[in-house]
Amino acid sequence: MSNTQARLPRPVESERTALKARKVSFSWEDTPLHWVPDEPFATHTMNVLHLLLPAGERWFVHVYRQVLPLIRDERLREDVIGFIGQESTHSQAHDEVLPHLTELGLDPTPYTAQVDWLFEKLLGDRTLPPGRARHWWLLERVALIAAIEHYTAFLGDWILNSEELDRRGADPVMLDLLRWHGAEEVEHRSVAFDLFLHLDGSYRRRARTWATAFTALVFMWQRGARFFMENDPTLVDGRASFKAFYDGGKRGVLPPTGDLLRSVPRYLSRTYHPSQEGSTEQAAAYLATSPAATATSAVPAAPAAGKGAGAT
Repeated sequence: MSNTQARLPRPVESERTALKARKVSFSWEDTPLHWVPDEPFATHTMNVLHLLLPAGERWFVHVYRQVLPLIRDERLREDVIGFIGQESTHSQAHDEVLPHLTELGLDPTPYTAQVDWLFEKLLGDRTLPPGRARHWWLLERVALIAAIEHYTAFLGDWILNSEELDRRGADPVMLDLLRWHGAEEVEHRSVAFDLFLHLDGSYRRRARTWATAFTALVFMWQRGARFFMENDPTLVDGRASFKAFYDGGKRGVLPPTGDLLRSVPRYLSRTYHPSQEGSTEQAAAYLATSPAATATSAVPAAPAAGKGAGAT
């Protein structure tokens, strides 16, 4: 085997599974504002998902619908269509949490407006001439999605294994939402990276877009947590800090900072492939028992054609 071949990403074939969107329904009437008891910061740090994901996953879908005509591998095309269906459902499910937060006195609209601007304007379609410039911008966004999906899969794997949240009596409906979503993130964790390899695969682009995605996620997440803590009507002088995040990780109610940092060199390794992380078997086991996922039957994947979020 040549040195070049030895350094190629190595997928784990047994971790691949056929993807389908699952119709789910959640009832939020009994979910309290601090759904992790006595942990407002941990609660609000995870609540940032409800702010970022609806717009972000609509953007994923919009970009991938543009990419579908460029896919030359039928198996990958099927994976991407399944990915589109799952992400569309995720976006809707998290969007439906926002009115409940407003009813509890925490209106997220000022922050979600900023998130919408990020994905629809800054990362949306641009008025570019057909040809290389337009293709370059499409590939940049495909690579950004691959980097972001590394962290959504990381979070999905963490929430599936977060036993401390159960011990602390976290709201079962919110846990089911996060674990259903997390399980599907683990289930489709390789699709974005495989698509990036199929269309481009440049290591330089992978490293550059990782740096952009990681910086943006940290920035947006801390802004979101700070927004929630400062506007929580039940808190006096509520604050968010990296120390609070670190301490939450040590207590098991948030992802451990060390695990998060160790995920960086793994993604930047030339032999990295998402199938090497997490467990499809564990994800499937949760989806087979999730109250929301088993209450209704699977629905067809979202159609490949059509206009999605992110257009300008």
